[in-house]
Amino acid sequence: MAVPLSFAGKVVLVTGAGGGLGREYALAFGERGASVVVNDLGGDIKGGGKSSSAADKVVEEIKAKGGKAVANYDSVEDGEKLIKAALDAFGRIDILVNNAGILRDRSFARTSDLDWDLIHRVHLRGSFIVTRAAWNHMKKQQFGRIIMTSSAAGIYGNFGQANYSAAKLGLLGLANTLAIEGQKYNIHCNTIAPTAGSRLTQTVMPPDLLKSLKAEYVAPLVLWLCHEQCQENGGLFEVGAGWIGKLRWERTLGSIVRHKDQHMTPEEVRDKWDQICDFTSATKPATIQESLHTLVEVLSKVEAGEGLRANPAHALASSTSGINPSDAIGKMLGEMTFSYTHMHCVLYALGVGLSTREPDHLKFLYEGHEDFSCLPTFGVIPAQASMLEGGLGSLPGLNFDPTKLLHGEQYLELYKPLPTSGTLTSKASVADILDKGSGALILLDIHTYSNHELVCYNQFSLFIVGAGGFGGKRSSERAVATVPPPNRAPDAVVTDETTRDQAALYRLSGDWNPLHIDPNFAALGGFKSPILHGLCSFGFAARHVLRQYADNDVSRFKSIKVRFVKPVLPGQAIQTLMWKEGNRIHFECKVKETGAVVLAGAYIDLHTASGAPTASAKTEGLQSDLVFAEIGRRIKDLGGELVKKVNAIFGWEITKGGKTAAQWTIDLKTGNGALHKGLYNGKTDVTFTVSDEDFMDVVVGKLNPQKAFFAGKLKVRGNIMLSQKLETILKDYAKL
Repeated sequence: MAVPLSFAGKVVLVTGAGGGLGREYALAFGERGASVVVNDLGGDIKGGGKSSSAADKVVEEIKAKGGKAVANYDSVEDGEKLIKAALDAFGRIDILVNNAGILRDRSFARTSDLDWDLIHRVHLRGSFIVTRAAWNHMKKQQFGRIIMTSSAAGIYGNFGQANYSAAKLGLLGLANTLAIEGQKYNIHCNTIAPTAGSRLTQTVMPPDLLKSLKAEYVAPLVLWLCHEQCQENGGLFEVGAGWIGKLRWERTLGSIVRHKDQHMTPEEVRDKWDQICDFTSATKPATIQESLHTLVEVLSKVEAGEGLRANPAHALASSTSGINPSDAIGKMLGEMTFSYTHMHCVLYALGVGLSTREPDHLKFLYEGHEDFSCLPTFGVIPAQASMLEGGLGSLPGLNFDPTKLLHGEQYLELYKPLPTSGTLTSKASVADILDKGSGALILLDIHTYSNHELVCYNQFSLFIVGAGGFGGKRSSERAVATVPPPNRAPDAVVTDETTRDQAALYRLSGDWNPLHIDPNFAALGGFKSPILHGLCSFGFAARHVLRQYADNDVSRFKSIKVRFVKPVLPGQAIQTLMWKEGNRIHFECKVKETGAVVLAGAYIDLHTASGAPTASAKTEGLQSDLVFAEIGRRIKDLGGELVKKVNAIFGWEITKGGKTAAQWTIDLKTGNGALHKGLYNGKTDVTFTVSDEDFMDVVVGKLNPQKAFFAGKLKVRGNIMLSQKLETILKDYAKL
């Protein structure tokens, strides 16, 4: 069960909290341990009158449930008084929910100065005054969470609410600036546009609809945005009826209408109007810098007499590379379906070298076999179809020559054995783009589903020769890393000959690239003859490992990662060298005739054999799981700070009854840190082996890590000096 969010020790001020949404917020904060200042002037919906009864009633409700609360009856225009009430009662102010509001609805022609001014004084100016009064207190304590309350009327407009709409959209602009200015002080400001039944919405919504739009469906979003774990800042959210959605701006590519040294005319605007309003290649600027960059580009294009590119480049992007990460990352390819029968499974098995000469190959070649199975690496086939047919080159920001595209690396993970027939759906997205200098590297993530159940995940690493130099980053946390094999003689070696027609056979599984069949096309690529598909060699190696270490049991296959180094020529023999390290099998493939390495940095992770004691997966009843869960949450909140303090990758092997019961990796060296459970793909700086009981004694301070080491209770591999940083991780950031 997830740990409930607590606001113990936090002081919350909710304006307009005498009823409706504000009351719901105040009660929710009070129930979760916050000290609450319930502000309400007690006036009517139009801003007239004053009463203390509304605020007093909410305070009584909070106290009746064991919470802490005080009432405040001042107008939000006296913001200093509201903050003083919080300081006098509780000594600080952590969270401010600007919720107070009134309505004076009029058609625009009938809106008086008073109608306009009162709305702006309460909604916009009131939020400004109260927030300004709290701002310096939040800066000094290096923490603050602020909510601005906008409205659908402010975002979209609404008849009869010109005054209200203007003030509500003004609050969004205020919030966006506060989010920027407060970021370095850990002050976050977000905006909500709630739809709920209240005295403000009863004038514009029918009674039946009001009944279904409860205020309690809005409060959970407000509480999450105000919690210290939440890192959202500068967001705009619509919320109501149990639904939450985030909004962002979208802008057309537009069109340059003027020309150098010429007048700009309305006729030219008219003639390009369709292009100006075309959202086909829309961008999503998130900052004023991104917005202004387009104008900088426009000025340079006008001087050069050119038009805007189809995919406007980010400030870092090169105008000649054709690669623009900001436009492409996160983009989805078209969703693809792949239908297949047992025939496709058999054809694939033949394509990766299985033969009826081997009796144990028959389970992959004969649909009538009692244990007929689909080879695990068939999982790349539907994903590859999605990549090849999904229009990768048509995505914005990916303007490249497809003949320059090389397959660099491949990762495949199965979540269940592949069915031997059916229809699979693949969804592909650009995970990241790296600048390798001599080329660009695209990380393409593809998730494949069977009836909405996730079956497998592929990551294609695609290298585009000559497309580098656009000023992008060189590495990515999103990339699944290769791992070098152990520095010792291999534990097993399997050699398998390919046939002269191996590539011709494998291509029938869907990769129709003429490089693998046409001698003339291969010659254009610099090869003496057609080459074998890299994924065919990939399939050969995977079945070698599956046979050697899993007795061809497809249920034991978990994942595979390889880097493609050199091609194999059909007819050459593939030699797979294997090293067993627990449930991970490292391997390397070579061409037997030449010794050239074909696949490198490769490994396959296997599930523990059915019926055997579960080692890394058997974690039931481990006390340490709670600690690592807490460490994971703290890394999510404070990862960047921890990386600066620690700068190391720690491995943990937790034992129980003398056997490994769980494996964890705490990465406090890269990015904002991460926690991994199970076998780790990369290299740790230091690895600790300790029993579950002794680990808990270290955490709670009963056992000193150094004493545990000398007593033989804590074993260390790697940089032993890093054990001095254990206290930072286990005591400061893993309190239960």
